[in-house]
Amino acid sequence: MTLHYKEYGNQRMPLIMFIHGGGVSGWMWDKQVQCFSDYHCVVPNLVNDESSQRGLDFSINNHANVLLDLIAEKANGKTVIIVGFSLGAQIALQMISLKPQLLDYAFINSALVRPQPFMKRLIKPIVKLSFPLIKNKLFAKTQANALYIGHEYFDLYYQETSKMKMDTLIKVLEENMSFSIPENFSQASCKILVTVGEKEKRMMIKSAVDIVNSNPNCKGVILPNIGHGVSLAMPDFFNEIVENWVNNVQLPEGKVIK
Repeated sequence: MTLHYKEYGNQRMPLIMFIHGGGVSGWMWDKQVQCFSDYHCVVPNLVNDESSQRGLDFSINNHANVLLDLIAEKANGKTVIIVGFSLGAQIALQMISLKPQLLDYAFINSALVRPQPFMKRLIKPIVKLSFPLIKNKLFAKTQANALYIGHEYFDLYYQETSKMKMDTLIKVLEENMSFSIPENFSQASCKILVTVGEKEKRMMIKSAVDIVNSNPNCKGVILPNIGHGVSLAMPDFFNEIVENWVNNVQLPEGKVIK
């Protein structure tokens, strides 16, 4: 599997890999890349134009392994931080469980870890019925608003989602709905911060609690007054959280998950 990625910043400094969520791509981390220009930033695109247009299968486990190989190639003994949002946070959890020795810090934002078998069965018929809407700009704007995607990135978001093949979308959603806390996650020794928005669905908040309770190295916080997509909605706040966490300064403001 060929994975497209971009590198930014100072390659002599600690490595931060930003792993995007479903429905978006590496551009969602633009504000983070700008903020962390003193770090070696690696930003993969999980579903690139080629794979989307060809309808290639998507797998959380396969992508986790590919990203770990990329880290092994780029890190060269440096401190490694991974930051994942939503689908990217699920991949980050899988990475932690597969090769925790490669990672020093992991920031898990809005990861669903409670499988939804009933919803998974509905994905294929729902997507087949609603798929024509993917090219409808009004529908796209509604979806973009839910993810806090502003005017600055809407055209790019719309272009990318319009190109996605139905089979790819179905596979991504099925993987997302099937994911649970991976085996061996409880044994990982890297430092893990788990966050979720106060306005997210209850299942997402319960998932954050499950993750925190599954590994003694986890800290968790419910972020106030935000839904799904804090890094896009409040990039300065998000960047401060990452920086403070990596520098062992403090947890972000919010309700601590116990």
